[in-house]
Amino acid sequence: MLHHQVPWFIAGPIIGLCVVAARALFNARLGVTGGFSELVARLSRRSLAFDWRGWFAIGIVAGGALFALVAGGANFEGYGWLTATFHGAARWVIPVVLLGAGALIGYGAKVAGGCTSGNGLSGVSSLSPASLAATATFFATAILVNAAIEAVI
Repeated sequence: MLHHQVPWFIAGPIIGLCVVAARALFNARLGVTGGFSELVARLSRRSLAFDWRGWFAIGIVAGGALFALVAGGANFEGYGWLTATFHGAARWVIPVVLLGAGALIGYGAKVAGGCTSGNGLSGVSSLSPASLAATATFFATAILVNAAIEAVI
């Protein structure tokens, strides 16, 4: 039986080791935006010669798909108001909303020059002032939006 979430004390050190490995092996920051940018750039040139960042992005998607397959299918639970509002025949709305939200987040991250994972994991660990400021902004915004949603609901 699969657990829906890996405990923090296992996932945290694994992610930390991935950050260290990316720096040691590739002298690069670990982040998702770079991987998807690599995929878009190579595929737009009709090339399948990806560097490690492209394979990293493919691995994220393939890992999620493999987990869904092993778990017996996609389970869109735990998205708060989204799963509470759209159930039964309307469940098809959930993956559409999540895909659209992911595309908007990816676009914003690309325009901003980095994603939350890259700034939060690699940038903060290298004490980058811009990443420290960006990560603080991400967390403050998340807290404020959560408080606003809780106030409305």
